[in-house]
Amino acid sequence: MSSGKVKAAQLWGKSKEDLRGQLASLKTELGQLRTQKVASGASSKLNKIHDLRKSIARILTIINTTQRQQLRLFYANKKYQPLDLRPKKTRAIRRQLTKHQQRKVTEKTKKKVSAFPPRNFAVAAQAVR
Repeated sequence: MSSGKVKAAQLWGKSKEDLRGQLASLKTELGQLRTQKVASGASSKLNKIHDLRKSIARILTIINTTQRQQLRLFYANKKYQPLDLRPKKTRAIRRQLTKHQQRKVTEKTKKKVSAFPPRNFAVAAQAVR
């Protein structure tokens, strides 16, 4: 049986298969400890169970983060990304027009601006008090 506590720094260099194997062994050990706790009735195993649960969580976190990094690399130059890889921001910001869409002008507006350009006056109007 393993010692229980796992350091995250040690896990980053491991391959996915090694992590899966270590995860399986920790889960079996956790199951055994839970049955021992039920059989004996004493709460002496609680600290060990706590450490095992946290170690399992660390391994799963590292597996998921490496998987997300690989997906980010895969979708880096693609037109569309999965929703969970897109920036979250806020709902209003996600729905607002892009800069390109804001600059666009319709044909009718283009003709109107060219036909009736803004007037330039030689003398500036003075404010009446």
